[in-house]
Amino acid sequence: MMESRRRILLITTFYPPHSFGGDAVYSWRLANALAQDGHLVDVIHCADSYELLAGSRLLPKPLPSHPNVSVHPLRSSFPLLVSLAGHQSGFPVGRGSRIAAVIGNKEYDVIHFNNISLFGPGILGLTPPGRKPIKLLSVLEYWLVCPAHLLWKFGDRPCDSEQCLECVIRSRRPPQLWRHTGLLERMAAEVDGFLVPSRAVSRIHAERGFPMETQHHLPLFTEVPEDDELSSFGEPFGEPYFLFAGRLEPLKGLEDLLAAWQRVGNCRLVIAGDGSQLESLRRRTAGAPGIQVLGHVSPPDLAGLYRHARACIVPSSFEEPFGLAAIEALAYRTPVIARDIGGLREIVGESGGGLLFQTVAQLTESILRLREDDALRESLARRGYRACAQHWSRPAHLRRYYQIVSGIEATKDRSVSPSLSESRR
Repeated sequence: MMESRRRILLITTFYPPHSFGGDAVYSWRLANALAQDGHLVDVIHCADSYELLAGSRLLPKPLPSHPNVSVHPLRSSFPLLVSLAGHQSGFPVGRGSRIAAVIGNKEYDVIHFNNISLFGPGILGLTPPGRKPIKLLSVLEYWLVCPAHLLWKFGDRPCDSEQCLECVIRSRRPPQLWRHTGLLERMAAEVDGFLVPSRAVSRIHAERGFPMETQHHLPLFTEVPEDDELSSFGEPFGEPYFLFAGRLEPLKGLEDLLAAWQRVGNCRLVIAGDGSQLESLRRRTAGAPGIQVLGHVSPPDLAGLYRHARACIVPSSFEEPFGLAAIEALAYRTPVIARDIGGLREIVGESGGGLLFQTVAQLTESILRLREDDALRESLARRGYRACAQHWSRPAHLRRYYQIVSGIEATKDRSVSPSLSESRR
């Protein structure tokens, strides 16, 4: 634990249950892990932005929250106008008074920015009164160098060259003029430490002209259950199965997974998750007895699915910044079959807990090997579990997190900032 109780402000666009993917799950886990360690955590997130993007999709059940965590969802009378204003101006237009009300006279030790895409880079300039807080920014996708966030070109393939204006238009996103003003670079100078989950993220940002000189390697984490908890999960199907768990979007590589499954035969594939491909997947697999599309699965139920799968398949077609599903599978002693790309390459390589593939043929071969070879599966599962406990568990993450904060604190000038009213004069 840090030497004393700290007050921490976490700012993120999405936070459970108003969330879609792994960046929000990480925010929730971090907030509650810090709170469990005795720190006071405020969370500010954009509920109306989520509701605009989610449309008629049902809101998932809220996740439990530690008493030391105070969650502040931002809503406005004109959510579309406010969200669009922030997206276009690069500043949290229309949200300032609500943010100021949450902050009040609190003196924060750390402000941790996660996904700030619908706040804009201007939020990085936020400095509450009192001692200057340490500012951290988690780089969990490619928003700093990609208006579409994920280097997924034209909405249908990995980005191989910069055609950003055409890409955002074809992806049905409005262009952001602030990206051509130097605002991002000026606001990035406010950040004391960029937290990157993988070396792939660092490399890709450097290649695209955003080297992040003050960066720190901080992989994501998951809870790692003990042996008695692992033994408590019953078999969900009573027969061998492979698992896909994640967002059902084109960049997640489901087309290659389905192509491989046509060659596998005589084995069950379970697909857990929600996204734009959910209904089309259900229609396409309706006549395939070996494929089961579950839709959204709650975390407790997903844990049981991880535990008894022959392997968790992560076929992402883009440069996955990390791969939360991969370490979640390893935590339940389940090996991983992952595409040889991005952070997935690092997780499998560092853990020895899975197999990597590049082609559909290699994916098919890996599935068949882990379907038939119990000794191989157990060896991979054992190594993966051990590595997960060592590198990607909550204690390991918090140790590294505190080291980063302490290192920055030792060198940062934290003299008292003017009050909000004085700073406006």
